[in-house]
Amino acid sequence: MGEEAMGRRAVDLSGAEIRGDVEGRNPPIFLPRQPAASPLLALDIGGTLIKLVYTASCEGDGGGDDGAELRFAKFERRRLQECFEFIRAKGLLGCNGTRSTNENVLLKATGGGAYKFADDFREKLGVYLDKLDEMDSVVSGANFLLQNIPGAAFTHMNGQRNPVDVSPNNLFPYLLVNIGSGVSILKVTGNRKFERVTGTHIGGGTMFGLAKLLTGCKSYDEFLQLSQKGDNFVLDLIVKDICGELVCQKQGLSTSTLASSFGKVITSKKRLTDYKPEDLASTLLSAFTYNIAQIAFLVASLLGLRRVFFGGSYIRGHKSTMENISFAIDFWSQSQMQAVFLRHEGYLGALGALMSYGDLRGENLTLDESKEEEPHHESAAPVDGTPSDEENDSNIFPYLLVNIGSGVSMIEVIGKGKFERIIGSHLGGGTILGLARLLTGCSSYEEFLELSQRGNNLSVDLTVGDIYGEEGYPKIGLPASTTAASFGKVNSSKLSDYKMEDLAAALLNSFTYNIGQIAYFVANLSGLKRIFFRGAYVCGHEKTMDKISRSLKYWSKGEVETTFLCHEGFLGTLGAFWSYENMGIDSLAAHEVIREVLLGAPYTGQFPSLPVTEQQENGENNSLEGEVKSLRHENASLKAEIERLQRENAELRANLGAATL
Repeated sequence: MGEEAMGRRAVDLSGAEIRGDVEGRNPPIFLPRQPAASPLLALDIGGTLIKLVYTASCEGDGGGDDGAELRFAKFERRRLQECFEFIRAKGLLGCNGTRSTNENVLLKATGGGAYKFADDFREKLGVYLDKLDEMDSVVSGANFLLQNIPGAAFTHMNGQRNPVDVSPNNLFPYLLVNIGSGVSILKVTGNRKFERVTGTHIGGGTMFGLAKLLTGCKSYDEFLQLSQKGDNFVLDLIVKDICGELVCQKQGLSTSTLASSFGKVITSKKRLTDYKPEDLASTLLSAFTYNIAQIAFLVASLLGLRRVFFGGSYIRGHKSTMENISFAIDFWSQSQMQAVFLRHEGYLGALGALMSYGDLRGENLTLDESKEEEPHHESAAPVDGTPSDEENDSNIFPYLLVNIGSGVSMIEVIGKGKFERIIGSHLGGGTILGLARLLTGCSSYEEFLELSQRGNNLSVDLTVGDIYGEEGYPKIGLPASTTAASFGKVNSSKLSDYKMEDLAAALLNSFTYNIGQIAYFVANLSGLKRIFFRGAYVCGHEKTMDKISRSLKYWSKGEVETTFLCHEGFLGTLGAFWSYENMGIDSLAAHEVIREVLLGAPYTGQFPSLPVTEQQENGENNSLEGEVKSLRHENASLKAEIERLQRENAELRANLGAATL
C-alpha cells in the first residue's frame, strides 16, 4: 500500500541514551528530540516470541514536549491475544505515523509471523502490517544500537561486565550472530549492507524445547533460573572420566575439559526422573551455548573477522549464557577474538522496523522478490566420491579425519605420521544416545536408530514454513522445508504427548547435521576437500551415514568428498578403504597419538550395547591400557581386512585381464 508524505513520521535519534537502571533488563532509551504525541509501534513476530518496541511520553518529565522513550515488551507467540490487549491498553493504535491512501493504519512489522498473522491483526485490531524483511531489520537494529547508544555493547568474561567503546567510524565489518529459535549468522559491512553467511538449526528453540521435555519447565526464564542452580558435570563426560586424573597430569591435560555433553548417561543406570531438573538444565545450556560459539568462531575465522557481536531473544542478558559463549570464543580463538553482547539484544528486529518510519528511501527494508537468491536444496544429487584404482599415498593426503565417538575429534592428516588434531566437538554420539535414553528409554544405539527410522522429526522440529508460510524465505534461499529450529515446535512439557519415534528422528537429524556442518567449516578453513568419517557411532550405521552425507552436500554444495571408514558391508557402496598405516597414522597405540587423537575422541572402543557391568560402572574399562589394547586389536583387524581386499582386487584385475585377451 502507498503512503502519504504528510503522514510520515521519523524517529529522531539525536542525543539518544539509556536511562534509569542501566544494569537492568531492557531499560528505556531516552529520545530527547522525539515528540511523545502519536506513538510509534513496531513488531518482530518470530518463531517463538513477539517483540514490541514503541514510543511513549516520559513519565514525570513534563509530557510530550520533553521527549519520548523507546520501550520494550514481549509475548510468547501462542499468546497473541494478550499482545492485542496490550497494544489496545497502551493506546498504540492512535496514529503510528503511517497511513495508507484509504486511511488504514499501517504498523511496521518484521519476522515470519508478520506474514502468518497479518489477517489476525486486521481482524482483531483493524490495522494492516507493513511487512519488512527480517534480516534487514535485525541488521538495522544492531547498527542503530552500535552507532547511537553509548554503552550498548559490552563483554562478559570471568564474571566481569565491561563496556566496549565502538567507534561508528571503525565499526565495519563485523559478524552478527542472532540467536532466536534458530541461529542466523550475518557478515555486516555497512549500513544496510550485509550477507547472511550461514545459520544453524540448534538454537534457543532447541534448548527450550528439550528443556520442556527434560525438566518440565514452562518458560525460558524458568529454564535459565534452573540452570544457574545445576551442575552439568553430573551428566557430562569430561577428560578425567575417560583416562583418570593421573594420566591427565602426565599428559598435561585439563581434567575438567568437556568431552561429551550428556555422555555419562550412556553408562548410567539412572532414568530421567533420577536426575535433578537443575542439573539437566545446566547441561543443556552449556551444550548448546558452546556449540553456537564454536560455529560462530569457525565462521568468523573463515571470513577473517575478529569482532563478533551476539544478539537475539534467547540470550536474555543471562550471565551463564554470556559466560559460556565468551569462554568458548576465547578458548577456540586463543584469545584472538572477543564475544561482544548488545543491550536490548532480543529486540534488534523490532528496533530496525521502528527505524523505518519516515524512511523515504526504504532501501532494502521491504522484501524485494526481485533480489531472491537461488535456494540451496538439500536434496541435490549425491556426489560421494569413489577413489580410482590408482589411489595412492600421494593423492590421499591431505584430508580431514573425523572420529565420532562419544564426542567428536577432527584431525588434519598431511602425510604418513604427520597429523594434527585441529578441533573437537562435545556434541557427538554420546550426546545423541544420552539424550535418547532420557527421552525414549532406549538401551542401545541400534535400538535408537531403529526408532528414528519410524519417526517423523517434523512433529517436533520447527521449519521455515512454520514461521514464514508455504513460500519459505526465498530472499535468503531458505525453502519452507528447511529446519529452522530442532525441537522448536515442542509446546508441551509432558513427554508422553510425543511419540518416541519422532523424538528419536529429531535427535538424529539435529546432531548429525550439526557434525556435518562443523566438519565442513573445519575442512574449509584448512583448505581440505576430502573428509573421512569413522567411529563407533557412525561405522556400519546407514542412517547416520546418510544424514552426514546429506549435511556435507548441503553445506559444501557438493564440493567436499565424504567417505566413511567402516567395517564389512559398506565398502563397495561408500568408497575405498585404507588401513591407518596407509592413511598416515602409523601407530594408534603410540604415546603421542593417545594424547592427540584418543583424548580428542572420548570413546574409541566398541559401543556398550549390552547392560553395563559393575566393573564398567566403576570406570575401569576406561583405563588407558584397555584403550590401547582395544586400538591394537582394531588396527590388526583392519590390516587383515585390507590384505583380504587387496587379494580380491588382484584376482579381479587378473580375471579382467584374461577376459580382455
